[in-house]
Amino acid sequence: MSIIAGEWANFLIRWVHVIAGIAWIGSSFYFVHLDLSLRKHDKLAAGVGGEAWQVHGGGFYNMVKYMVAPPHLPKELTWFKWEAYATWISGMAMLIVMYYAQADLYLIDRTVLDISPAAAVAISVAGLVLGWVVYDLMCKSPLGRNDALLGAVGFALLVALSYGFTKVFSGRGAYIQIGAMIGTIMVASVAMTIIPNQRKIVDSLLKGETPDPRLGAAGKQRSVHNNYLTLPVVFLMISNHYPLAFASRWNWLIVALVVVIGVTVRHFYNSRHAHKPSPWWTWAVAAAAFLAIVFLSGQPLQKSAAATPADGVQKAAFADVQEIVISRCSMCHAAEPVWDGVGVAPKGVMLETPEQIRQHARAIWLQAVATHAMPPGGNITELSDEDRSVLAAWVQAGAPGP
Repeated sequence: MSIIAGEWANFLIRWVHVIAGIAWIGSSFYFVHLDLSLRKHDKLAAGVGGEAWQVHGGGFYNMVKYMVAPPHLPKELTWFKWEAYATWISGMAMLIVMYYAQADLYLIDRTVLDISPAAAVAISVAGLVLGWVVYDLMCKSPLGRNDALLGAVGFALLVALSYGFTKVFSGRGAYIQIGAMIGTIMVASVAMTIIPNQRKIVDSLLKGETPDPRLGAAGKQRSVHNNYLTLPVVFLMISNHYPLAFASRWNWLIVALVVVIGVTVRHFYNSRHAHKPSPWWTWAVAAAAFLAIVFLSGQPLQKSAAATPADGVQKAAFADVQEIVISRCSMCHAAEPVWDGVGVAPKGVMLETPEQIRQHARAIWLQAVATHAMPPGGNITELSDEDRSVLAAWVQAGAPGP
């Protein structure tokens, strides 16, 4: 019963995380679009920076934006913050349940760095905190007054951190760590800058004072950053399903290219929302970056990587394949897993019978031959290069049965 309860708790956390993320991304995209689409004209009220007319759900909406604050506040004021907070809280819960509680399997790769689970978790938490502190200081420094330069320095720092994390954690763990760090920066911007600044503006207005316009400008800057970072974060959060990305030799460079894709795509839509000339070149950049990702993901992990049959291995008997899979994979991928901490077969994949092994031949090749994503934990069940060569030969022969 405890296993069943644990699995459903895991599912509930994921469900909440996805729902909260949809709500946060939706509101973020909408308000950036609204802000960019505002138009000025002579009939606007004092203090209004622009207005936009929208139609949705059978009705018309007249949206206006006060650049600092309106002369009078209404009794009810909607604050957009809980979507962000719920996304981060549920995301941290997932990080703790999946990666911190099972660090040996998912966070640590002992062929990369042989560290204890406690050390891995401590490094991860420190990375989340440090990422926000550095970003916040950059925005508040003179660098923050030049958006282009701030973006370039921030991108370079993100790439450097991505490279560093891949030298500490497993590929899967590094991607989740990078995504969690960016997500933490985004949520902390809401909690530590955007909302506090907005509250200061409201307090000043209630006191009859003129709010400091720098407060709104700082909040808008962080909001725009969040808008551009959203698509890369979504990719990183689902990356554990794509070993060709996280288990690649060039996984850190793939992260950089994913950021380029996300930023250029958002720039295209943001430009159109602002009624500027459509920067069609962004799609060429995004396509080139994606093709580069495909190319990099196909490169051998190392010179000795067993992506093809080893010399002398022309074909593999199914009995040899079955012995390898049973001895190296089925302790987790079974109806009743025997590996400590694994309650049910990951992704429901079971590899106990000849039929199950043949059914998942493509996944076996992808996870254990083309990449070394499996076994997790830095090859925790010690699948050898010779074993991988046998699996490669079997798959290339069409995955024949017994």
